[in-house]
Amino acid sequence: MLVRLGVFIFWLIHFLPFRFIVAIGNAIGVVFYPLAGERRQVGMTNLKLCFPDMSDAAREKLVREHFKMFCRGLIERSILWWGSAARISSLIRVEGIEHFDAIKDKPSILLTPHFVGMDAGGQWIAQHTDTVCMYANQKNQYLTALLLNKRARFRNQHLYSRQEGLRPILKGMRKGMPFIYPPDQDQGVRDGAFIPFFGVPAATMTSVPRIAQMTGAKIVPSITRMLPGDEGYVLTFYPAWENYPSGDDIADARRMNEFIEQRILEMPEQYFWLHKRFKTRPEGEANFYPE
Repeated sequence: MLVRLGVFIFWLIHFLPFRFIVAIGNAIGVVFYPLAGERRQVGMTNLKLCFPDMSDAAREKLVREHFKMFCRGLIERSILWWGSAARISSLIRVEGIEHFDAIKDKPSILLTPHFVGMDAGGQWIAQHTDTVCMYANQKNQYLTALLLNKRARFRNQHLYSRQEGLRPILKGMRKGMPFIYPPDQDQGVRDGAFIPFFGVPAATMTSVPRIAQMTGAKIVPSITRMLPGDEGYVLTFYPAWENYPSGDDIADARRMNEFIEQRILEMPEQYFWLHKRFKTRPEGEANFYPE
């Protein structure tokens, strides 16, 4: 009942002018910061690992700013879930659209690292082409169904749970649908390896070069930046990577991590620092996060 009430309130929010929705997101971030002790500590730990020369005060300031950006991203999804296609498009400026046009209707992987604006970029993409992507089931079945419905509200999007594996993804890619793939969360090393991320060994999936090899897919990164105030978003498509895959999965994964690092340095407050990116450790190495 409480979940459905929360969704109803969330639905009401999307009727507000965008500047009010931005203000609500920022305010929730300010309130949430002192209350979310565990996630705040995760963010501080991640920043200490990735930026060891940064002062504690600078890290705290960055995490505070990230909480506002993170909560803005959550609240602004009300528009992405219930707003019109025209309203969503009016909030998003696109750069490098020629790189997107070049891979439409062809096997491709749109790399979408976890920046706070990624869902806005995803909805723009969904308005312009059919895609395939994976999702993680939520503990609440109602929320899982809602998320699937809202992510597939435009055109003909194909979403598959992680439990279904890669087979339906590969099938869709071979039909010319881009695979929207966020490659930068810790999912263990069963299908990956420890690859440096800001100099720290991080469990990194090495499936991207393998999928590219199997399907002939081009790799086109797409990064969505949240702009200040009520200016909306910028979705940037980068040129397709050349000489990829190289035949060396480790080198290719390192190239991917280095690309993500470069984008983080451009807008560190917008990267998803609240995820336990370094949870999986090499054998014998201590856990970074409090249990």
